[in-house]
Amino acid sequence: MSESVLARIARQAVGLMDLTSLNEDDSEQSIVALCQQAVTPVGTVAAICVYPHFIGIVSDTLRRLQVSEQIAIATVVNFPHGNHSITKVEQDIAAAVQAGAHEIDLVLPYRQLMAGDDAFALAMVRAAKVACAGVEDKGAILKVIIESGELATPALINQACELAIAGGADFIKTSTGKVAVNATLASAEIMLKAIRASGKDVGFKAAGGVRTTVDARQYLQLAATIMGPDWIRPSHFRFGASSLLNQLLDTLGANHDASLSRGY
Repeated sequence: MSESVLARIARQAVGLMDLTSLNEDDSEQSIVALCQQAVTPVGTVAAICVYPHFIGIVSDTLRRLQVSEQIAIATVVNFPHGNHSITKVEQDIAAAVQAGAHEIDLVLPYRQLMAGDDAFALAMVRAAKVACAGVEDKGAILKVIIESGELATPALINQACELAIAGGADFIKTSTGKVAVNATLASAEIMLKAIRASGKDVGFKAAGGVRTTVDARQYLQLAATIMGPDWIRPSHFRFGASSLLNQLLDTLGANHDASLSRGY
């Protein structure tokens, strides 16, 4: 494979990244540094994904960096175990949207789904979609994390995708990055085919375990095969990662901060 092919893939992948930090030891300083790293020599990432209490810091920092119009702010709810009530999810989304979040990554109550309670999963996604609408001029897109590694079987992964899409998800996302098995090409194929079969305008996000330019290339090739190459743009395709950015910039020979190494 020629370096020019990998470089082209790396440049594309930078613009598809949700640069993510969801660590217990995150601090104001580390989140400010994350925002600074999101502005790379080859362009900005698509979004920054952080815990809800860091939304304001991200918003202020992106404004200071003069990239607030280019980089979306994403946050997580019902995270990471998917065991909150619908009321709690609604409240958390409302607060996040009010604080300035543009994108909400909701963990599907996958354990209930595995126990056979698909009605609860669908109800939560529907409620989350309504909450994401926000008030007045504030609203957010909804990305539903199905936790494909825990669902494990193709049938359950497909069912979770169908429920999320039926509930109004704007994206379906593989994983929280907090379990033993996160994004895999096998689960991504099931999810992309579920999107295609739905006929709806739904995006896909691979999160957890996508660490190299070669990894990114495999997911992009898969998406192009199933959905077509023109489908792959930030409105439809994302990588949820942190350490991936350094690898992409290494591929491009771009200067970067080597401190960006904690995985997600």
